[in-house]
Amino acid sequence: MTRFKSIKGAWLRRWLKDEAGTATIEFAIMFPVYIVIFFSAVELGMVQYRQSMLERGLDMAVRDIRLGTGTAPQHDDIKQAICDYAGVLPNCTNNLRLEMIRVDPRNYVAPSNVADCVDHSETSNPVRSFVNGDENDSMLLRACLVFRPVFPTAGMGLQLAKDGAGNAAMTASSAFVQEPR
Repeated sequence: MTRFKSIKGAWLRRWLKDEAGTATIEFAIMFPVYIVIFFSAVELGMVQYRQSMLERGLDMAVRDIRLGTGTAPQHDDIKQAICDYAGVLPNCTNNLRLEMIRVDPRNYVAPSNVADCVDHSETSNPVRSFVNGDENDSMLLRACLVFRPVFPTAGMGLQLAKDGAGNAAMTASSAFVQEPR
């Protein structure tokens, strides 16, 4: 019996001193970290790309409004212009919601920080807060786009605030003066 213990003890000592497979342990520990960083980098890149395209589309549409003096901008026309100028926003016409808010420059009251976004988990999504201003009114146009994260269950995609349908939101805003008709 003592001989069995000594054989078992020698094997255990050899096993503990053996350094084969240490790279596998480091890989097993670090691989999930690198995968999360990779997923987060891809997600961040897509979010930044969509955000810049949304801002570009909104700026170009507001430029058209500024140059189209004497016409009252209509919701559907502005929405379509934003989607056309942005180009790459997924399902833009169904995922974009616009708010037009009259802003008094002499008695400024900041609009709500919470944007009115589409929530696909709701049964109805009516257009809210879209009022064409009177002549010479300062108007704030805010666009909210909802999108499905590329990796919704990993990295940055997991940390994004999501609605009931699992979509995250991004906003862009621009201001203009309603020209006289």
